[in-house]
Order: sequence, then structure tokens, then C-alpha cells
Amino acid sequence: MGTGKFITLKEVGPRDGFQMEKRFIPTEKKIEIINKLSHSGISKMQFTAFMHPKAIPNMADAEIVCRQIERVPGVVYQGLIANLKGYERAAAAGIEEVEFTLSATESHNINNVNATTEESFRRIEACLGLGAATRIVGGVAVAFGCPFEGRPPMQRLEWIVERFQNIGIREVTLADTAGVGDPKQVYEVFTHLMEKYPDAVFCFHPHNTHGTAVSNTLAAIKAGVTMIDASAAGLGGCPFSPGASGNLATEDLVDLLETMGCSTGIDLDTILEAGRMIQEVVGHSDSATLKAGKLASLTALKAQKQDNR
Repeated sequence: MGTGKFITLKEVGPRDGFQMEKRFIPTEKKIEIINKLSHSGISKMQFTAFMHPKAIPNMADAEIVCRQIERVPGVVYQGLIANLKGYERAAAAGIEEVEFTLSATESHNINNVNATTEESFRRIEACLGLGAATRIVGGVAVAFGCPFEGRPPMQRLEWIVERFQNIGIREVTLADTAGVGDPKQVYEVFTHLMEKYPDAVFCFHPHNTHGTAVSNTLAAIKAGVTMIDASAAGLGGCPFSPGASGNLATEDLVDLLETMGCSTGIDLDTILEAGRMIQEVVGHSDSATLKAGKLASLTALKAQKQDNR
């Protein structure tokens, strides 16, 4: 992992993090946090989902949030969808990009969106057929392990990526939704798929259920992935993946990568401010940097001591 390598972090906390909260987060607080994150230097943020409010109550105010957030130039504001209705809502709300989520296994897809994977692809084709300006990128849940079927075979992942490519979708996020992937597997999956589909743009979405989010992320980056999903304050999970815990905290990943000599373009202090705001609103966090302070501070202190010798 070379010094100076640029890694794009896609902030997903306002969607993935907030969707798991049992109490409804006030709309004005969501907007305040999203606006803070928008000024952190991130280039893409998945900030809401256009799902049925009975399935994800905390996303019931998606349209209001869309209307009232500050749109910072240079930031792509992305929504999450799983069907035609969601796409129509997102397009009507003026969202420039949506991630259409489906699952790598049939069982999870049926539990998650009440459709087979093939039916989900038909839904995507119906969305594309509308000719709306809202771009569609692909999202693949449980790509590294499913609580119902185990690890999907590589041939299954190839089939999904090819289907996306065949309908004109190049960007695909592979999610370790259940947090059961390991670094060897993550490295091998991305290395294989990136060699087989050189025109695709891959993103990795880690979860930290078994404490492997950091190691898996570093394995993905070593394989050549340059876009990683992360969630401020380390919130997140999946309502349809039993036991899945939060995403890798954005502030932890920024701190680690910058300390290692990689570049993210993100201001760590601003992300920490957003993390504290989230922690205050929801009452908890899963962020090492919020608890223990910045690695970068220790690095700077060591350099200062060396200079004073």
C-alpha cells in the first residue's frame, strides 16, 4: 500500500447508521449532521434511503431531508433504493445518484427486498427504462458471507457483476453485510473480479461484526480497491442480517490511512465533530478515535520529540 495513494471514502452513516436506530432521529438533527459531514472533504455520501417507512422507520423523512440539506459543490449525494418506487421517489426528490441494492444470495434477497436476485435486476432495468437523470450504481449485500447460505461462490459474484455491466452499470459496491469476511477472502475476491472486469469500479462496504473491518479494508485496498464505505461514529448494521454490527468508523479509517501515508482528502477534526454530534443524538458510538484520540497526534508528538533532540 504505497505512500500517497488516494482512497475515496464514501460516508454512509446518515443512511446505514441511522437506519438501525430504534428511536426516530429528529429530521432537523439528521440535516445538521449531514451538513457537517458535507463540509468534511468527503466526495460522496449515502445520506438516506427511499424504502417503505414500515421497513425502515428512520428513513420516513427522506424527501424532507433531501429538500433541506445543504448541497455542497463537489459532493455526490446518494440515496439507497431497492425497487422502482424507490427510484421514482429519489428522482422526484432531485437525487443525482442512487445505489440499487440486491443480495449475492437468493435467501437474503428474498428476506431483504422480497424478490429473487433476478427479479431485482428486472427492477433495475425498469428504473433505467424511465430515462431519468438520476444515475444508478450497484450494491451487492452479503457478498462475502450470508447468514442463510454461507459464502457465495465466485461464479455467483461474477454473474452479478456481469449483469450489472451488461445493463450499463460500472460502479459496484460489494458489502460484507454480516461482517463475516476475512482478509484473505476479501483480497482474493477483489483481485479476481478486478482482473476479470477491468472496466468496473469497485467499492468495499465492511461491517465489524467480528472485529475484522479494518483488516478486511486494508486487504481490499491492497487488492486495488480505492473506494471504501465508512460510517461516522461507527454506526450501522442490517435489519435483515441477524447479528450484523456497525460499519468501520469514518474517523478511525481516516486516521489510520493518513497515518499510514495514504490520502483521503478528509478533515479528521470535522469528522470527529460529526461523530460527537451523532453520539450525542443517538447516545452511543463505536469509534476508537472518539474514545482514545487520534493516532495522528501520537505521530506528530513523536516527530516533535525527535526534532527537539
